[in-house]
Order: sequence, then structure tokens, then C-alpha cells
Amino acid sequence: MPIGLILLLVLIGLPLIEIAVFVEVGSEIGAVWTILLTIATAVAGSVMLRLQGVSLLTRMRAEMDAGRVPGEDLVQGAMMVVASILLLIPGFVTDAIGLLLFVPPLRAALARVVVRNAPVTVVHADVRRQRGEGVVDLDASDWSSVDPNDGQRPTNGQSGSPWITDERPHGDDNRRGH
Repeated sequence: MPIGLILLLVLIGLPLIEIAVFVEVGSEIGAVWTILLTIATAVAGSVMLRLQGVSLLTRMRAEMDAGRVPGEDLVQGAMMVVASILLLIPGFVTDAIGLLLFVPPLRAALARVVVRNAPVTVVHADVRRQRGEGVVDLDASDWSSVDPNDGQRPTNGQSGSPWITDERPHGDDNRRGH
């Protein structure tokens, strides 16, 4: 089944299911209680996201500090964001799915399935370098030899380097009283 058709069915079917469930719940408990229950699930979702989000971020940081990729934790974090969005959307079906995604064992099991089946390429960028590994590639006009024992420095015109100069910085004359 093409992904476009699945999205179309979800976009049309989900609101219809939500309306039917709203009507059914509203006829059982009343309109005011139905609205209050919808507001309560949105508040519960934001509280759960705050509580579980902090612990998840702590675990992710520990994984990265240990030099491991927090793949499962990243997926769990994404599921928590989806769960909170589902809880903010008015409707009992989306609330039920969102609440299920906040259950840690269920979320962990789903994350393992996603990580196992997702084609992910991990690239390790090692930014730590040992001394002496770096290479600076200069043209002949970009450097000059200086004998450290003679006390002489080449002038800017002699070396061709913008880094070596005999000129004093601007404002230096005023500080020395010249």
C-alpha cells in the first residue's frame, strides 16, 4: 500500500473515529465532563513529558559521555515528543495512544524495534588529536627562516607573511607618551 494512501486514510479516518468516540463518551458522561477530561489529558501529557524527559536527557548524556551513540534513547525521546503532541490533540483515541507511548517498558520495546529495523549509519568524528599530527601546508612565500639566536626579526616586506611585522599596534604611541 503506498504511503500517500495510508496518510490519506489516517488524515480522514482519525478525525472521524475521534468524533465518534467524542459523541459516545459525551453521551455517557456529559459534555462538560468530556471537555474537562480532554483538558486533563493535555495537562497530564505536559507533566509526564517534563518528568520523563529529564531522566531521558540524563541517560542520553551518560551514553554520549561514555562514547556510545544513544540510538535507543533518541528514539524514545522522539516517541515522547510524539506522545505529548498526541495528548495535546483533542481526542480520546490520540490520548490513549499518547498515554501508551509514555509507559516506559512499552516505549523501550518500541524503540528497540525501531532501532533494530532502521537503516542508520553512525559516523564517529574523532576531534582529539595528538601533538605533532597536524600539518600546516604553506607556500614558499608564506614563511621565512629566523635564527632565534641573532635577535633579529624579518620585517613584513622580507618574509611576505602577514603575521610577522615590525609595526607597533595602533594607539601604542599614546600609551608610551610619544
